[in-house]
Amino acid sequence: MKHSCMHPGPQAIMLLQSVRPNIVQSIRAFRPEDLQQAANAAGQHFLYTNLSPAQNKQDVLDIIARDFLFPDHFGKNLDALYDCMTDLVHKSGPQPGFVVVLELIPDGNKCDRETREQLLDAFRDAADFWSERKVAFRVFYSIAVSGKESVGNWDKAEVAQNDPNVKPAKVSKNAPQPMIMNLPPMSSVFDTSALLVAA
Repeated sequence: MKHSCMHPGPQAIMLLQSVRPNIVQSIRAFRPEDLQQAANAAGQHFLYTNLSPAQNKQDVLDIIARDFLFPDHFGKNLDALYDCMTDLVHKSGPQPGFVVVLELIPDGNKCDRETREQLLDAFRDAADFWSERKVAFRVFYSIAVSGKESVGNWDKAEVAQNDPNVKPAKVSKNAPQPMIMNLPPMSSVFDTSALLVAA
């Protein structure tokens, strides 16, 4: 069943209500477009990044910094990532909430399990930070699986992207095509360079 992305309705709002307000979880059956629609309906910031081009941890941080419009002085490490998502934004004023999508975190040699967990821990810590301040901070992620095992629809789509024997139609059914998300002005909350000048 298709539904319009142009007019967020009750379904979009209910999508967020079905997920705890401060959590980091696998995207599973959710689609980034639906999450963006839900964030817009709830008046929350929507932040999206596709990490599939990343070759290592530094690339992951670089892509997040670019897509989330972190300030130029961003230190490109996990502590700086946490600071940009928490203190810097908190100091800029009241926040309506956040929906974050980390699509296709690299797997295997590109980014081992420990590195991925460290990245997700930074977002979990940020979720705790905002929870203490009664602000929703939901993070949805998918991992670019480098084998044929799969758990859910999203995992199947990731496997399909890496397996030449899988028909492309399978990917398009379960996962969105590469998107240019309409982030600004939503993501400008993290463009703290202007806020720091104003301060």
